[in-house]
Amino acid sequence: MNRQQLLSDLNSYRANNMYESAYREQMIRFIETNPNCFERGNLHGHMTGSAWVINPARTHVMLMHHKKLNRWFQPGGHADGEHNLLEVAYREALEETGLSENDIKAVSSDIFDIDIHRIPARPNEPEHAHYDIRYLFEANDQIEPPGNDESHQVGWVALDEVKAFNNNLSMRRMLDKIR
Repeated sequence: MNRQQLLSDLNSYRANNMYESAYREQMIRFIETNPNCFERGNLHGHMTGSAWVINPARTHVMLMHHKKLNRWFQPGGHADGEHNLLEVAYREALEETGLSENDIKAVSSDIFDIDIHRIPARPNEPEHAHYDIRYLFEANDQIEPPGNDESHQVGWVALDEVKAFNNNLSMRRMLDKIR
């Protein structure tokens, strides 16, 4: 995947609601006007890839309690120069859950969800935006994810309990798409 393929995927992506539609337009403009949009060094914002990991029965999703942000999220992270955000999402899912390549697979190469969210300033980093492309993955929920040092905890959460972990609009939108 290259920048043009991502732009093509975004142009053909069917937004679920007006928020996603606005995100799509903002994201397209950001990619078109920022040659370094895949680099963490772009202090205004950068592309990220996330994995919405569900079990085969579509009853549970894997969430992690992020250490730096102290909140529950789906696995995901920085592109760090990689233009293939499906690969970024897959890499991050493996790293952050501790699952092996045999334990998790992409359901589709199509974009599942898009989001733009602000990351608060930290001592060595100003507040900035994450332009997040999310893909749908599947993993066996009989395997408990060991996690890694970026999270306090990683585990399977029943879909009807996700809102108790993180009730933001982005999570609710992904839940609705699975249901």
